[in-house]
Amino acid sequence: MKMKLFHVDSFTNTIFKGNPAAVCFLNKWLDDEIMSSIAVENNLAETAFCMVNEDGYHLRWFTPEYEIDLCGHATLATAHIIFTEIEPDSDRIEFESVSGTLTVTRDVNGKGYVMDFPSRMPVKSDLPDVILKGIGKDPVEVYKSRDYVLVYETEEDVVNINPDRELLNTINIDPGGVIVTAKGDDIDFVSRFFTPQASIFEDPVTGSAHCSLIPFWAERLGKQTMVAKQLSDREGMLYCENADDRVFIKGEAVTFFKGEIYL
Repeated sequence: MKMKLFHVDSFTNTIFKGNPAAVCFLNKWLDDEIMSSIAVENNLAETAFCMVNEDGYHLRWFTPEYEIDLCGHATLATAHIIFTEIEPDSDRIEFESVSGTLTVTRDVNGKGYVMDFPSRMPVKSDLPDVILKGIGKDPVEVYKSRDYVLVYETEEDVVNINPDRELLNTINIDPGGVIVTAKGDDIDFVSRFFTPQASIFEDPVTGSAHCSLIPFWAERLGKQTMVAKQLSDREGMLYCENADDRVFIKGEAVTFFKGEIYL
């Protein structure tokens, strides 16, 4: 059995930047164990599996450890491949997923793609001591949706976070993580994202985390359209819009390689 495999760097227009994802196209679902093994073999933060049939596109996402409920950069990567390799004349794609219907459209200005995702407004929360000790710096506020959202005073605070991976790996946040965020110096807001117990401890650019960050910062900044940067070593830019119970996340993507898997 052969299946097409693509490696895409998302939320960037430059290879070796942004967040890398693998994309596999199927005409029927494989056993979960096989998809998990493929994700382990790819050894990227996420592998997207896109099943195509008469009903359209169906999307699932696997980390090397488990299946997750939503992944922004791998959805962006899948849409990029469809727009560039499969349906070059299309301007709109709908994916059916465990998080509902996810729509991706071409940006009207020709720069990247716009994802229509669910909003996940975080609420005030207490922070487990192990996370506070593991992050190593007290936040000024703590919230939670799927992920913990730790708010800091400055962008420099976020840059200088040096978490204790060994300590954070003693907790079980499944499948969520820990977001650290602050108002940006030159852009609206910045963030970093950590996933305890995952093989990729710091995710380079996390679309799903912005399902919480966008409504939070929209309310805090009093604006509905914002620019965000994730401050990992690879970095990534996200162009964000808050819209009631939905968020729109725009980003670019670039193909690194394409090939075939033999099973």
